[in-house]
Amino acid sequence: MVTGASGFLGGALVRRLVRDTDYEVSILVRRTSNLRDLDPVIDRVERVVGDLSDPESLDRAAAGVDVVFHSAARVDERGTRARFWAENTAATARLLAAARGAGARRFVFISSPSALMDRDGGDQIDIDESVPYPRRYLNYYCETKAAAERLVLKANTAEFTTTALRPRAIWGAGDRSGPIVRLLERAAAGTLPDLSSGREVYASLCHVDNIVEAAVLAATSENVGGKPYFVADAEQTNVWRFLGDVAEDLGYARPSRKLDPRLVEVVVAAIENLRRVPYLAEHWTPPLSRYSVAVMTRSGTYDTSAATRDFGYRPVMDRETGMTELKSWIRSGEVIAGSTR
Repeated sequence: MVTGASGFLGGALVRRLVRDTDYEVSILVRRTSNLRDLDPVIDRVERVVGDLSDPESLDRAAAGVDVVFHSAARVDERGTRARFWAENTAATARLLAAARGAGARRFVFISSPSALMDRDGGDQIDIDESVPYPRRYLNYYCETKAAAERLVLKANTAEFTTTALRPRAIWGAGDRSGPIVRLLERAAAGTLPDLSSGREVYASLCHVDNIVEAAVLAATSENVGGKPYFVADAEQTNVWRFLGDVAEDLGYARPSRKLDPRLVEVVVAAIENLRRVPYLAEHWTPPLSRYSVAVMTRSGTYDTSAATRDFGYRPVMDRETGMTELKSWIRSGEVIAGSTR
């Protein structure tokens, strides 16, 4: 069973499972879920209508399931703390209980390196899984993904193997709303400032095919129980050079407008104060936030040797091929400047 199947990663995972494995695949979906990206395989997938907030529907979805891949999450900046806890942490706890109660033997959770980003921290260069959770989190997403990850890892037993995979900035052709696409849309609109302050910022990104490969491998490994793993592309990315090169290649201007870091700090503080108002927190996606600024100004690169050692992970998609496919996807008109369709 796959959660989040209407999303970019969940859809890619479902298509891979149907085409290349012996799994019989089911998906947990709402009646309103848009499943257009599953059209090529939808006739080979069992659909269970339900919701992560509804324990009864989770019991139905988990019945007879051997492996659960949990990729659904709230990632938007919008939302109150209560909403993030409900959709990311409490929902994961309910799904764990349903899977374990139904006799599932595996639970693969898609987590995030954001769970390890300290509110007041700095660069994280080539870090491995020994890095502890922070004392203060950057935002509700980081806090609730970390809490969910801990629940998943704690649930591991000899009969119920659980693991968490940590990809950052999943990207690739077919993405309509991920971080790379959103940044390129802002570049196309001329609204993406260069926040680097002259520093080189490096990141370990993760192509969608690579995290799907890791999830499929982790679901059958005997070595992953109760452990988290970083999953990333083979290449490390110079973030601002990468964005500039791709934007220019697509015919957009390179991000060049510089912002004074002190001004950014003042603006972010003001925005965070505004978002204390529940209505704004729920309905407004801010142009800048402490989290978005940190992601774009702090280096974050990850050692994936544990994933290689424990379940044989190696990237199956290289940067050049993946970028060629992504740029072709953008030029096709599925993703257009300022919006998606």
